[in-house]
Amino acid sequence: MRGALVLAVSPAVAFAAAYLTTGPAAGAPPPAAAGPYAPAAARIIGAETVEGEAYRLLQHLTDRIGPRLTGSAGAEAAVAWTAARLRSYGLRVRTEKVVVPHWVRGEEEAQIVSPSPQRILVTALGGSDPTPAEGVTAEVVESVGLEGLAALGSSGVRGKIVLFNGPMTVRGMEGYGPAVVQRTRGAVEAARLGAVAAIVRSVGTLSARLVHAGGMTYDDHVPRIPAAAVAAEDADLVHRLLASGEAVRIRLRLGCRTLPDVDSANVVADLPGRERPEEIVLVSAHLDSWDLGTGAIDDGAGVAMVMETLRLLKTLGLVPRRSVRGVLYMNEENGLRGARAYAEAHAAELSRHVAALESDSGAGRPTGWSATVGAEGLEALKDVLTVLAPLGADTVTAGGGGADIELLHAASVPLLGLRLDATHYFDWHHSPADTLDKVDPRELAAGAAALAVAAYVLAEMPEPLPRPAPPAPSPSRRP
Repeated sequence: MRGALVLAVSPAVAFAAAYLTTGPAAGAPPPAAAGPYAPAAARIIGAETVEGEAYRLLQHLTDRIGPRLTGSAGAEAAVAWTAARLRSYGLRVRTEKVVVPHWVRGEEEAQIVSPSPQRILVTALGGSDPTPAEGVTAEVVESVGLEGLAALGSSGVRGKIVLFNGPMTVRGMEGYGPAVVQRTRGAVEAARLGAVAAIVRSVGTLSARLVHAGGMTYDDHVPRIPAAAVAAEDADLVHRLLASGEAVRIRLRLGCRTLPDVDSANVVADLPGRERPEEIVLVSAHLDSWDLGTGAIDDGAGVAMVMETLRLLKTLGLVPRRSVRGVLYMNEENGLRGARAYAEAHAAELSRHVAALESDSGAGRPTGWSATVGAEGLEALKDVLTVLAPLGADTVTAGGGGADIELLHAASVPLLGLRLDATHYFDWHHSPADTLDKVDPRELAAGAAALAVAAYVLAEMPEPLPRPAPPAPSPSRRP
């Protein structure tokens, strides 16, 4: 019968049935809105938690391909491998061209020259210009965040290296936004006042003398100065030396450089819907990573969840009303060009994108969703996503989505971001320690199951979510 699904029982269903009747709502029937999706949710959760492949996918991506900085051989190997693997599931797969920046790190080092000569740990910020070959040597002044520059003024900054030393004081996503501003804008604001370089306290939450990379920006109307992140412990060292009243001089040498743009690609895979294949639920993550670690939590885990979502639906025969499309974006970390390319290439069909989901907050246990939807959309989501209560992923909060899907908001596409436990995410984020050992296979499986269930439910619902109003234009909005 057209529109009907036959849900055959598999060995995993007994496990999943028990799984779905545990937790705070044990024994309680699901809301009427969620009831039709419970059997499929049980099959998905059971299949992934018993015999899922998310961790194996992530292991190959990190161990066999490794770092995937945009423009690198690793990034292109990841495009080829993920496309081939998705084709092996019987999906419709294509790569879509994206022209991306090609920035390379090179050698990097820094030393305190005086008053106490010693090496400090630094890494160039993504997109930074290099120093001269001999490096930059200058006196250091300290600013707590961008706000501290006002007290220094141009007379206190000119000819000096500025250390931006505002710490990340709150764990999780809530603390990242305020702390990251000095990384992205520090070099520009220091250069306005005549600085010769900027070093920024690494944006992280673990005291382990790690450097955390990340992107930065320049302004066409302001001189470009080199910029680097410094380990938090070394930032504290410089702070103590300055507090003693002595002048501190640092030598910084960065060999990074920007090469001509190169061709890369987004990977796009479709599972066509059985009734309304022209309507699309998009599930996404970003394929590129920074180059210090192997990008396990940022965002290899999200890549594995997206691939596993498509594999589960295909192999379980759970073909929903609408199409489910997986997109692995290129160049989230230092440009968002993959997101822009997708939005432009698919502009004519964005009115038929009924939802866009993104996973880009690590590999912790799933805790719920952030959503940008139209009127009454939050209540509708809360009702249907109660099937995720056994995973602890049924909470829905207003406002959110993700960096790569944000551009789709302009076309009033409902946006959902998978929320994951980020307690330790910024311990390792963008650092050399972003490696596979930081991932708990059980938590990764739970995240993959949550994403797959949500994608299925949104693609199977009789009526799509209410569409949000597009965002108000903002001249200060940055990519």
